[in-house]
This record gives sequence, structure tokens and C-alpha cells, in this order.
Amino acid sequence: MDPLTISDEGFHKLIAERAQTLLGLASHLSGCESPDKVLTRPFLGEFLSQSVQIEELLDAYDARNNCRWCVFGSLTAAIKLFSDVSYELLHIQHALPAYRLLPIKRDFAEATQEALEFTGKILSIAARQMLAKAEQLELSVPSQSLRIYSEELPPGRLPHNCTERRTETVAETVTLLATAFLNLAADSKKIRAAGKAKPEEYASYVSESLTEESLRSLELRFHNLQSLYDTYVSGTEAEDLDTDLPVLRGHISIVFHLLGLGTRFAHYYERHVNKQVCALVAARKPLVKADALLSQLMNYCIAHIGLYITCAERLCQKMLKRYAEVGQIEVSVPPYRGFHVRPCTLISALVLHYGSEVKMELDDEVYNAASPLDLFRANEKINAEKRRWLAAEIAGIEVIRQCPAQTEMNAVVRSLVLTLAEKSKVILYEQPLQLAEESAQKEGTLLQRVNDKMGQLLALGKIDINIDLTVKFVGDKRVLADIKLLAESGYGEDQFGNNIPLPKELIYLRR
Repeated sequence: MDPLTISDEGFHKLIAERAQTLLGLASHLSGCESPDKVLTRPFLGEFLSQSVQIEELLDAYDARNNCRWCVFGSLTAAIKLFSDVSYELLHIQHALPAYRLLPIKRDFAEATQEALEFTGKILSIAARQMLAKAEQLELSVPSQSLRIYSEELPPGRLPHNCTERRTETVAETVTLLATAFLNLAADSKKIRAAGKAKPEEYASYVSESLTEESLRSLELRFHNLQSLYDTYVSGTEAEDLDTDLPVLRGHISIVFHLLGLGTRFAHYYERHVNKQVCALVAARKPLVKADALLSQLMNYCIAHIGLYITCAERLCQKMLKRYAEVGQIEVSVPPYRGFHVRPCTLISALVLHYGSEVKMELDDEVYNAASPLDLFRANEKINAEKRRWLAAEIAGIEVIRQCPAQTEMNAVVRSLVLTLAEKSKVILYEQPLQLAEESAQKEGTLLQRVNDKMGQLLALGKIDINIDLTVKFVGDKRVLADIKLLAESGYGEDQFGNNIPLPKELIYLRR
């Protein structure tokens, strides 16, 4: 035998000694007529701890690749995961009264209880299967009864009588947290869309946008936001001065816990349900069917994540409005065709992201910056100004005024466009420039006909005028700062209308 290979007898002895407590817990659970009575946090904490230790031991000896021990390892992994999930669900149940969650269209408390019953049944089945496998492996199961794992908790909470910490300004605190949450909400669009999926779409969502990796990444970010709150807000006077802050904390926490549960469900689906495994593992009756597991992931975790993020998003927008400091900025008009679809869409998405009221002013007109269609109207004034500038520029060219009326107009227009383009006064979008033939009946002077033709080229988007035009935005300074950054970045496009990357501060607009 390879000196690096442990004998089955040696490994059997090791597991027989180390797995006694785990097998005793499994025996205790399987012997209960009502498993929900024993599934308390003390019991689940011990079950989780023991399964973690045994799984690490099994992994250290590559048990997953050994036909004799792979099933026992698979059951240990299932007990670890569903003990962890059940503990988290119990935590949610106990914490709900303190979270001050905003109302949603679903009964979250009832859904949490149903999820707990689901995971409890899986644990009971896993415990029975582990005992059956232990008998096959000739592992002894402790016969003595375990200590009582009941959890009788008195109602209420301790009074908050610690001295409150002072905070610099409530407005800055609210702005920091609310803005951070809104950015995370923007990053959660795929999850929120998945919350409305139909059962036949569940598998495709989990394999594409709701993978364990993507859920874990978002879970970590919500955890960081919760830590930010607990570090700088919890226990400060800000919580008394703005009572929406603890409400926001509750929503951050519940989304964080639901993402944690979703990550674990997705992990079990990817690693144990939807994966080719050892024939011995595959041959036994599955602990949970794929559609039942996906239903819990989607109907409990994902759906409620979406609902609570939407509630908190509206709350954050309301909080930001309350502390809005109004200002104004003057920025350039988008260089490519003014306020066309892309700039208007990005500006309105930015304003809607914060939920603030922002107006755009051009001459004596006021436009709602949250409405792409309203912003688009500004092009009427912008294009009129460009036509006036163009007419004045053409009139100032001596050669045009001196040309006889019968001069071939298209040649004049082509020469004029190239001349202005060389001076960077005109941007040429069509090369070579295609000009329609002039009708035989020529009306007006050559200058008038040239002006009309140049106006047509401008309206058709074949050319554009490169002049400095500005507009004014008035509203919340935080929103104006992002609009200014967007303008400095060309409104997400170059002078030829090609899509370009946005600054990292505005990435949420692309999601």
C-alpha cells in the first residue's frame, strides 16, 4: 500500500471516535416525533459545529473520492448546510420584531416558518439516512440520551441606556447610507427581476444570473453596508434624530440574511443536486428534489429580497429628499446630436436613481430631468440655435455671396462643408457626403438655397455644428455632482455617438 494512503481500518477507527457526537445528534433528531420541537438554535448550533468538524476531517482524507465513504461525506455536507440554513431562519424569526420592516404584499413571517419546516424535514431525512449509512459502515451510535436543547426565551429586550455617541451631522450620515443602499439596489436589478420569474424559468435563472458566486458577492456587499451602519450610526444620536435610520438598518439586515440563505441554497443546488456525482451517491434517494429546492430559493429568498429592496429604495429616496441641498450647475450640451436617446436616458436614470427633483433650464424653457421625452424637447431650441449660427457663418463667407445664382449648388455645399470641417466648426458624419440632386426649378438666391441644403443635412444627422452650447441643471447637489461627472464624460459617448465607458462612480447607470 502507498505509504501516503490510510488503511480503511485506520480511517474507520478515526471516524468512529470523532463522529460519536454527530451520530448522537442525528439519533436524537430522528427519534423525535415532532422534529420542529428539537430544532432550536442550541441544537442546530451543535449539529452545525459537529458536521463542520467531521466534513473537514473527511475532506482532509479525500473521502468524497472514496466509494466506501463518499455517501457518508455527502450526508455530512447536507447536515452542515441545512443546519446552517435552519439556524439562520430561526435568527430571522427572532429578529423580525426588531427590524421594523415596511409592509409588503406577502406574509414574510409565514413564509419564514414554511421555509424552516422545509429545511427541518430535510435535516430529519438526512439524519435517518446518516444512521442507516453508519450501520452499513459499522459505526456505533451513542445510546445515552443527549442534554435538553430547548430554548425558552423570555419576551422583551434590554433597555437602551448606554450613553449615545455624537455624530457629525445627521444629513451626512443619512446621505452616506441612503446613497450606498441605492447603489446596491441598482446592482440588484437581476435579482429583483428574477423574483417575478415563473417556475419553468427557475433553473435558467439559477444557472445564469443567480449563481452561488453572484449571490455571495452581493451578500458580502450588503454585509459591508450593515457593518458601516453598526460602526458609524448604531448607538448614536442620529438614530433618535432620524427614526428612518433604524428602519433602513432592518432592511439592510434582512436582505443580507436572505442573500446568505440564497447563497447556501444555490450552493447545494450547484454542488449536490445539479451535478454529476459518484454512482453510490446518485443511486440513493435524494434528500430534496431540484424543483422543491429551487422553489424555496426563488419564492422565499429571491422574491423577498426584491420586495424589501424596493421598499427600502423608496425609503432612501424619501430620506435624501428630506436633506436635499439645492444648487445649480452649468454643463455643455451633449456634443453628438444634443439631447438624443442615450444622453436623455442616462440623465433621467441618474435622477430617478436618487428620487430627487431636478430641472434642466435652457433659455426660458424648463424641462423635467427625470423624463427622457421632456429632455428630448430641448433639441428644438438647440437645433434652432445651430441653424442660426450656421446661417450667420455662411453669410460671412465672401465667396458664397459672390457666386452667381446659377452656380451648381451641390458643389458649393460640399466645398463649404469641407471648409468648415477643416476649421472644426462642422462635424461630418457621412463620408463621402451624399447630396440629392437639385431640382431643375431653382428658387431663391444661391445663399438661400445653400442655407436650406445645409439645414437639411443638419436635420438628417449627416453633419453637426461644433459650437459651445450650455444648459443649466437645478436641484439636489448630490444629483448635480453626478450630472456634472456625466457631462464631463461626454454623456457616455464620443463625438461620433459611439458608446464609451462611464466613470466608476456612474457604473450603476449601465446596469
